[in-house]
Amino acid sequence: MDTSMDIDSALGFISSQLMAKKLKTLSTLETTILKEAWRGKDGKSYDETGNSEGFAGESVKTAAYKLWRRLSNLCGEKVNRDNVQAVVERYYNKVAIASPSTPIPSAPNSIDSNNAIAIAENIVNENINFIGRENAIAHLQTKINQGAKIILIQAAAGIGKTTLATEFLKNQNFDKILYLTMAKERENISPVESIVEEWLKKDFEEEPGRDFMVSLGRLRRLLQNQKIGILIDNLEPALDSEFRFIEPHRSYIELLRMLTDPMVQSVTLITSRERLCEGDITVETYRLPELDYCAWKQYFEYYQINNYESILTEMHKSYGGNAKAMRILCGAIQENDQGDIQAYWNCNKAEILAKRDLKDLVNSQFKRLQKLDINAFKLLCRLGCYRYQDVPTVPDNGLLCLLWDVPEGEQRRVIESLKNRSLVEFNQGEYWLHPMIREEAISRLRSSEDWENANRKAAEFWLKNSSEIKSLANIIILFFESFHHYCTILDWSSAFKILEKKVDFDDFNHKLSTQVRYWGYSQYLIDSLNKLEGKLSNINDDEAQRLGHIGVSFYYLSNYTKAIEYLERVQELFKNTSAYYYTRAMYWLGKSHARLGNFSLALSYGDQALEQVEKLKKRQEDYGSNECATLNVIGSIYMGLGEYEKAIENHKEVLKLSPKSRIRYFRNEGDALAYIACCELAMGNYTEAINTIQESIRIFQQVQDYVSECIAQCFLGEFYLLDGQIENAGQTIESIENLRKKIRYFHPGLKTYWCKMQAAFSLYKNDYNQAIKLYEESIAINQDIGAKCDLAEAYYQLALTYQKMGERENSKPNFDKAIKLFEEIEAPRQVERVIKSII
Repeated sequence: MDTSMDIDSALGFISSQLMAKKLKTLSTLETTILKEAWRGKDGKSYDETGNSEGFAGESVKTAAYKLWRRLSNLCGEKVNRDNVQAVVERYYNKVAIASPSTPIPSAPNSIDSNNAIAIAENIVNENINFIGRENAIAHLQTKINQGAKIILIQAAAGIGKTTLATEFLKNQNFDKILYLTMAKERENISPVESIVEEWLKKDFEEEPGRDFMVSLGRLRRLLQNQKIGILIDNLEPALDSEFRFIEPHRSYIELLRMLTDPMVQSVTLITSRERLCEGDITVETYRLPELDYCAWKQYFEYYQINNYESILTEMHKSYGGNAKAMRILCGAIQENDQGDIQAYWNCNKAEILAKRDLKDLVNSQFKRLQKLDINAFKLLCRLGCYRYQDVPTVPDNGLLCLLWDVPEGEQRRVIESLKNRSLVEFNQGEYWLHPMIREEAISRLRSSEDWENANRKAAEFWLKNSSEIKSLANIIILFFESFHHYCTILDWSSAFKILEKKVDFDDFNHKLSTQVRYWGYSQYLIDSLNKLEGKLSNINDDEAQRLGHIGVSFYYLSNYTKAIEYLERVQELFKNTSAYYYTRAMYWLGKSHARLGNFSLALSYGDQALEQVEKLKKRQEDYGSNECATLNVIGSIYMGLGEYEKAIENHKEVLKLSPKSRIRYFRNEGDALAYIACCELAMGNYTEAINTIQESIRIFQQVQDYVSECIAQCFLGEFYLLDGQIENAGQTIESIENLRKKIRYFHPGLKTYWCKMQAAFSLYKNDYNQAIKLYEESIAINQDIGAKCDLAEAYYQLALTYQKMGERENSKPNFDKAIKLFEEIEAPRQVERVIKSII
């Protein structure tokens, strides 16, 4: 006989045997412990299990000890973590040999889950209050089938615990349902003795005993003979800060202990915002999730609320899928706005807790926490400082840093307190606040003395956390989180320093403000810098730097006119204060004017910048950065003019200069190689062009400049097509698609390169109509951004396409437009190139 058992078969066998022997069945935690033990050396330790399941390590060890003892009793030999599989398999064989003709009962948890869900769907279809709760109903049903006697449904206020429990019990065909609702104020909580006495008298017409334990015994016998459902609603007022029953009501433990008796036929559902941590009672805990968007949509449609999907999506996100909020909002829209969801949301979206019912719902949780656990209350308020937007969750160290006034040994307990009260959402060591909880938390934090310190600690945390992260994308996001915290507390100087901070990766480092542009975050950077307008004290340095970053960012967004407007102001501010930054402003002005086709002015700026570079070199204030950048600008101008030999001469000078500099300017080398490759292609040297652009791409990949790499890849794809390497061109297009996903904003200038390469691909396939569409799109973009040289080139390529199609009436006007534009930018060689192409 093959004795090897998989874990599911083992769980089924163990559960059936425990029930047959009238031993306590497996709890969820015990099932998890058993599963991990079954995995042998690959299984999680008790501490790891505790972390993943939300239990303290000691609690898991205690549960494991009790489990091994119970299984030892069942199997007749000692069981522990290391031998459990062998012992269970031996016991299985023993039972199978003793009763070969009797199949061993299948596991209660091997119930057809599809059937459970089907039953749940039927219940939901009959009751609008059950909407979106199919999985919850199936989960409860499965736990009951597995032998659970008490299930605690835990969730924050308004999620729908009581509705779920009440409606679920009504649909279980119980002979009776007993109800117990805890008073909201602890002084009004009824003694358990009175509750049991009332149940006996009113629900069973039985006389209570002379003392509580006698009455409890009578209730037990009744529950053994009748199928009874019990709902204990709103348990948390009866619990203390350690989630145990408060001293005047410790006798409730005896009631719950009786309700877990395997012999009773009752099922007890408890609703609570907080966990129950009474070690002597076996209670299954089910964390009820919020309703998803589909449930909200179905509910609003049921009440005939006109549905604007974008508005309902925003509402659902703002209220975190809260069930009570859904019902309140639906009622308010019907009552006050005649079912017009748009009118309601326009008036109320700025303050999500405007409705008194919702405000009170959240406020009551904060008040209770403040009374029971002041440190947890402070942490909850302080957690309001995080934005939960670009970084939607916060790791546990982000919580620990906010507990600056709590002894280190107590800090983890404070976090557990919030988790056990459903006041903080968590998953795999990451935390976040429900939107309604955050609204109240940030409101309370703003009016407290912790406002500045919480934001400062959070800012410091993100900076520290960034040093431990390898992904450059994530590092940048964390830096901006820190920036926002400093802005929140009006510490403008620290906020600006974040943008000036060096981002280190591999052997390279750039200022944050520079690196984000390489990733397409230019608009994001402009928005951030605009927050600092008029806030920086050093107008001749910090303010000029701020304006410079904005100007260069506009260049990266292809808004060259706006870039020039800012860079001229920067040039004036640095004229008498910093020769280094004055020079940088000039070469960026040259670069911007070149893009607009103002080549004479651009060359003038380039020459002036080189004159300044010589002065800086003599004073040892520049080690090549300005010179390399300026030479590339001048080279690009000559390339635009069609003077390719002069262009290559300038770019090769960069390749000589950079390696000799104190700091090697890899990115400038990448630019130089890309320009040289384009010149080689224009001169008909396809192989040289392909090899050179590949070298450029490798550099851009090294320095993680996604924008420049994307442009270079577009060139490469076009080069391959012109050289007939269609397979390589296809692979390049795939690389570009992957890069586009990484770039936050695919700016217009970048799109023109993409259009040109795709048009070349269309021409290769003789799809002239598609090529024409792409060139026309490129023309429209270049007209919009004012890039005259690129606009002329787009007209030229469109004309060539019509010429290939034999449509002279369409090619001639476009040739004429290209010639006119090249004449305007004083590029006679380009005019000559166009004229030679006309057949």
